Amino acid sequence: MGLLWTLFGFGSARAELLKVGDIAPPFATQAIENGQTVPIRLSDFLGRKVVLYFYPKDNTPGCTKEACAFRDGYAMLARWGIAVLGCSVDSESSHRAFQQKYKLPFPLLLDPDKSIAKAYGVDNGIPILGLDKRVTYVIGTDGRILKVYPNVDPAIHAGQIIQDLGADKEPPPTPALAPQPSAPAASATPPSRDHGDDSIE
Repeated sequence: MGLLWTLFGFGSARAELLKVGDIAPPFATQAIENGQTVPIRLSDFLGRKVVLYFYPKDNTPGCTKEACAFRDGYAMLARWGIAVLGCSVDSESSHRAFQQKYKLPFPLLLDPDKSIAKAYGVDNGIPILGLDKRVTYVIGTDGRILKVYPNVDPAIHAGQIIQDLGADKEPPPTPALAPQPSAPAASATPPSRDHGDDSIE
């Protein structure tokens, strides 16, 4: 019972997590996106806010609920330019099947050596299974940690993120480009010379 309690988002003592203001550790890995395996780096998102959420395992009840909630709220985050990245220790084939089954519109990071999880202090959240903790970081546009969510309720977490980031509101309109001033039109007829009294009849 204790193991299940931990697996679905509660439980064991936590390692040292990153703090608000810390520089988000860079990573370069592969991800499943739209059913394809693609290279991905944190630096690809510089200038955008990133929701990086770690979860224990594909297709478990809590992780499925959390992923589907991010899926359902994805459009609101995307219209603000906010990226969503999921990360667990699952295999490429597991991520692909999970993404396709639930039509997840965001990348799922591959972290086979747990290097990303270790850098973010979320590895080995369930020691007997070696699974990640359920923790979410919001990374700001400057690459620093903006928010940390160490205690996640999968059922309401995506909604909490959307509200905290203001993505439940309409984004400001994109400012229209000011029209460029047009060059003055050239006169079709040259200016007439005033000959005055010097004209020859």
